Amino acid sequence: MSDDISTWPFMVAMATMATFLAEWSILALWRWHRGGASRLLASDREARGMKLLREWLSPEQLQSFDRHGHFDIVGSETATRYRIHVGTALNIEQLKENGRPFCAWCVVPKGELVAGDVMLAQKIALETNERATLSVAIRYAGARSRRMFDG
Repeated sequence: MSDDISTWPFMVAMATMATFLAEWSILALWRWHRGGASRLLASDREARGMKLLREWLSPEQLQSFDRHGHFDIVGSETATRYRIHVGTALNIEQLKENGRPFCAWCVVPKGELVAGDVMLAQKIALETNERATLSVAIRYAGARSRRMFDG
């Protein structure tokens, strides 16, 4: 290393840059690690939500869910059939007696829940207190129901 004073600004600049790059790299690695951990956490939450939902489904509902991605339930007060599709919103269809969609409903519990938890809450709500559930639901004709209604 030279004792020439003219190289000190260069050496200080290089040391500063090295420190900055080291700190930036550590921060980038930490953010990447944190993002990866949250993705794993979300994936774990999804898996646990689906596992719980599957435990609450009847054998017929479970078979339909595995085969088609939806299951049917019967409302507690009107004996109306509803079809709950995989999702967290806009995923409930009211069925006619012939099994074809009549209209669609959106009812979402409060909180940031994964799909399995939302679908289980919808199932329990409609099977135990249908009228109260529909009183807070939004009736709609979404893309899925429009396609089904047209056919």
